[in-house]
Amino acid sequence: MDLKQRITAFAKLGQFLTDFLSKSQKTELQLTDFEKLTEEFEAVIQTAYRQNAWFTPEHIKMALHSWSEAIQQTSLENWLDDYTIVNEEPKTIAVIMAGNLPLVGFHDFLSVLVTGHKLLAKLSSDDKLLLPFLAKVLTRLEPEFKDAITFTEERLTDFDAVIATGSNNTARYFEYYFKNKPNIIRKNRNALAVLTGNETHEQLVALGTDIFGYFGMGCRSVSKLFVPNDYNFDAFFKAMFEHKEVINHHKYANNYDYNKAVYLMSLFPILDNEFMILKEDENFSSPISVVFYENYDSAEKLKSILDSKSEQIQCIVASGFDENEIAFGQAQHPKLYDYADGVDTVAFLLKL
Repeated sequence: MDLKQRITAFAKLGQFLTDFLSKSQKTELQLTDFEKLTEEFEAVIQTAYRQNAWFTPEHIKMALHSWSEAIQQTSLENWLDDYTIVNEEPKTIAVIMAGNLPLVGFHDFLSVLVTGHKLLAKLSSDDKLLLPFLAKVLTRLEPEFKDAITFTEERLTDFDAVIATGSNNTARYFEYYFKNKPNIIRKNRNALAVLTGNETHEQLVALGTDIFGYFGMGCRSVSKLFVPNDYNFDAFFKAMFEHKEVINHHKYANNYDYNKAVYLMSLFPILDNEFMILKEDENFSSPISVVFYENYDSAEKLKSILDSKSEQIQCIVASGFDENEIAFGQAQHPKLYDYADGVDTVAFLLKL
């Protein structure tokens, strides 16, 4: 199977996702058992939600929509055009996947397979259904992938390199355990937003999707705001009100009630709108339902501070602050070349 076949197979998977999510218009994908797969996928999504209440059907389908757009034929070709991919000796890549978001390991799944390697994946118990189903559809579209994909719950053995994603604590374990193998070990990172006070209502509403998407549990979820001195939060809270339905999710509400009680009992000053909490804090990683904020004097000084803490930052959401910034509302929709922790996964795989 050559690169063109692999790209085409993933593009067809993208078409399947588009058709699955669409209520009317369909692509030209020809899949004889599409209706059966659609019914099965709906059941998988409902089961995933029952097993992990953070994985609401709405958020699962948000992830599916993002990937359906990302793995279009042209996008895949443009992404890989900068690499020379000639893989005559496929390696087995062990991938330890996180489970904080639906399909959070899909980019590693894609990168390993599209570069011609074999995948040995250890799924998180929080997200163990969605990716195996997409792998099933992929092998239906391109049967030659069947021998290249293995999911296991056992101890990982017989692999050539490893990609592992976890917390800062688990990263230390991974670094020790896999020290004799080529590896990518990912740690905690967070997204942050830089506000000027000149944002439009629409921009701030879009920022709300960066904050509340996936309940703020992703590394690209905005957990920290930098605002000018004497910033007036009225416009911000007015925009956030359009996301008030988040409090109807019982696990999110429990976190909100708990964090609010802790802060009030500890006499921490907070800003609160009955479904989210703003707390002035220099840390980047905030609890669920809480967004930290910090004041800044000047954009130039802030850039210097953020540069010194770049290893803690996944992305910056802003408008006119930095050349690498993400537009408001786009943090949860990374491009194929937006590599986690800034480490080029494809380049790593091609050097093996």
